[in-house]
Amino acid sequence: MTVTAPGHQKLTMAQTLNRALRDAMTADPAVVVFGEDVGALGGVFRITDGLTAEFGEDRCFDTPLAESGIVGVAVGMAMNGLRPVVEMQFDAFAYPAFEQIVSHVAKMRNRTRGRVALPMVIRVPYAGGIGGVEHHCDSSEAYYAHTPGLHVVAPANPADAYGLLRAAIASDDPVVFLEPKKLYWSKEEVELGAPVPGIGTAVVRREGTDATLIAYGPAVPVALEAAEVAAAEGRSLQVVDLRSIVPFDDETVCAAVRRTGRAVVVAEASGFASVSSEIVARVTERCFHALAAPIRRVTGFDIPYPPPKLEHFQLPGVDRVLDAVDDLQWEDR
Repeated sequence: MTVTAPGHQKLTMAQTLNRALRDAMTADPAVVVFGEDVGALGGVFRITDGLTAEFGEDRCFDTPLAESGIVGVAVGMAMNGLRPVVEMQFDAFAYPAFEQIVSHVAKMRNRTRGRVALPMVIRVPYAGGIGGVEHHCDSSEAYYAHTPGLHVVAPANPADAYGLLRAAIASDDPVVFLEPKKLYWSKEEVELGAPVPGIGTAVVRREGTDATLIAYGPAVPVALEAAEVAAAEGRSLQVVDLRSIVPFDDETVCAAVRRTGRAVVVAEASGFASVSSEIVARVTERCFHALAAPIRRVTGFDIPYPPPKLEHFQLPGVDRVLDAVDDLQWEDR
């Protein structure tokens, strides 16, 4: 599906997310927003700023500090005709709600043989790059992606943040909406009136002929910067932004890899048993005979998320990406 909205202006991702919530609440009185401090405060990152004042405390309200209760209430609301959008405040704060997400949110449609849908969105500010202390920066996408019954998306720019959130709210399936914290204040010209690809569609952000960088969420700007540096050194790198982890766009990703014959997956999460592992497996299975070299990965290390002063070692950077590109067996070129 595609989502359109009027307007054309320079906006941050935080602003487009706020606009998406406001537009969805205006268009459908069944949309309700709640979570910790999302009401009068407008959320820790001010994504819900002004919604309580505009729509009232019945439609945008604060909850106790109980993530399991927040998601459990949303399940009941969604079963009874509402479209709840809940905020987990921080990625690592969401784990108390994981039992609700796995046991009920992901399974309700299957459990009822399709009779009961759960049109709900779980917004999760996630990943690093803000110097957050323990439990405030985590990359938890693999937990959700591994859970059948959930859609999992991660925008990398303001326009996608708007379009994907509107699509998530309109979906009759539950969506885990991962919002890269370090990109909240990234700003770009947004054509809100232009069609935006929906959930399940990857996009080629930069064309290239030598190798393909595959990334999602906060890793996309890193991949684009690496491609820019590589171009100055005479190497042409293609960049694919997944946008949607589940459903996964095999067609776009594999077509991109077949064009270059080489690929590097870039992701902030730890590498072992990760989304990046699944990407490598899927692409290798489908593109084996087109590959000129094994697919490389640039990921976070397999350690608990480090303290703020060590964060820059954990996060994939341009140099690590280019080192992986250099390792793609170029002697036959």
